[in-house]
Formats: sequence, C-alpha cells, structure tokens
Amino acid sequence: MTDPAPLPPSFFDAYTPDQIALRVEKVGIAKAGLSTLPLFALAVLAGAFIAFGAMFFTVAVTGSQLGFGPTRVLGGVAFSLGLILVVIGGAELFTGNVLMVMGWAAGKVATPALLRNWGIAYVGNFAGAAAMAGLAHVGGLFALDGGAVGATARAVAEAKAALPFWTAFGKGILCNTLVCLAVWLCFAAHSVIDKVFAILFPIAAFVALGFEHSIANMYFIPAGALAGGLQSGVSAALVANLVPVTLGNIVGGGVFVAATYYVIYLRGRAGG
Repeated sequence: MTDPAPLPPSFFDAYTPDQIALRVEKVGIAKAGLSTLPLFALAVLAGAFIAFGAMFFTVAVTGSQLGFGPTRVLGGVAFSLGLILVVIGGAELFTGNVLMVMGWAAGKVATPALLRNWGIAYVGNFAGAAAMAGLAHVGGLFALDGGAVGATARAVAEAKAALPFWTAFGKGILCNTLVCLAVWLCFAAHSVIDKVFAILFPIAAFVALGFEHSIANMYFIPAGALAGGLQSGVSAALVANLVPVTLGNIVGGGVFVAATYYVIYLRGRAGG
C-alpha cells in the first residue's frame, strides 16, 4: 500500500515571512517599471483614498465621549479605510512604496528607478489628497455637527504644524514602520478579508499612538486651513511638517522594515 499524496497547502495558510520577502521584492521590481501615466494616476487615487480615511477619522472622533484612549482607537479604525482602499482597490502610495528598498538592496531596482517611482508617487499622492481637501470643503464636510467637524479639522492641522522637527521626524519613523508592516502582512494574505484584518491593527495603532503619515498630512493640513485654521499660512505648515515626516517615513519603512527583512531573508540568496 502506497502512502497517500501530500495535501496541497491550505488556502487559508498564510505565506511565510521568507515567501513574503520574495513577493515584496518581485512587486517592487514591477513598480519600478511602471510607466509614468499609470503610476501618476494610481498615485492620485492613493492620495484620494488616504484622504477618505482621514475624513472618516475626523468625523469619527468629533464629539466622542469615549475618553482619550478609546476615541483614538476609534479614529484609527476609521482611518484604516484609506489603506484598505489602496491595497485592495489598487493604488500607488508613496509610504508603501518605500518597501521597494528590498529590490534596490538586492540590486534588482536601480537607484534612478526607485527615486523616479517615489517622486511621481509623492506628487500624485499630494494632488489626490489636496484635491480631496478642497472637495471636502465644497461638499460641506466641515459644517457637519454645527461646525464641530471643522473645529476638529482645524485642531488636527494646527497640532501637526506645531510639531518640532525632530518630534515630527521620530513620529514619521514610527508611523511608516507600522504602515509598511501592514503592507508586509498583506503579502501573507490569500483573501480580501485577510488583507483587511492585516491592515486594521497596525494602522489603528499608528493613529491611536499619534504618529505622523506624510500622505495623510497632505489632506489634514489643507483641510484644516480650509476649515478656517492655520492663519500663519498653509504652505509654511506643509513644509514644516512634510519635510521631517517624509524623511522619517522613509527611514521607518525603508530601514526598519525593508532593509531589515532584506538582511534576514534575501541577502546572500542566489540571484539576490
């Protein structure tokens, strides 16, 4: 009597971390070759999707009587909508694309291709997020609850604009460590539900903990200005926040996640 043939892996089994690393590397190579127009269009979508999450966050926390911690968690769960739309709907998000460092470290993504992708994604994300801030204003979002939603938008923007450089930089590192871990976990998934749950907890955590996401701030800061805040000027607030937060996001995702997992799983691999 012969032994039965081994069963194939279950559909519900997650990809292992070493398999995730290979999948992330492969996707990064594909992203590096994406042509300009699709890349930019997908980046605009990503900025808009993150803005939807930011809008949901703003409404969710307005008037909450749950207390500091539970309100922050509620806001984080609401904000998770943004990355869910990006990952499942399909879009190019700068902060997630920082994981392309894996392909770059392996010598399979050239530095100019990496920087090109990041640059186009960043500009497209800004266009999408800022446009959504304008649409939120025109659509009356900030007038909801007798203007309380607008007051929340102003408070969020002013708090972000007031962050010292190194505080914003540190919060940016911590934020994109969690964002890129959320994307990393999605590469372990087989189904939409898997991906939703992979995204939910890391994103809710970074929001609840008060970390800083550059693309979200491309919505939050213009939105606060349109809601009547930031009398000192939106441009100055954007520069003061986005420079340190963006640099921190690159370090968090590129070094703490991509480079670390590259060293663990891909360095020294044949062909890697």
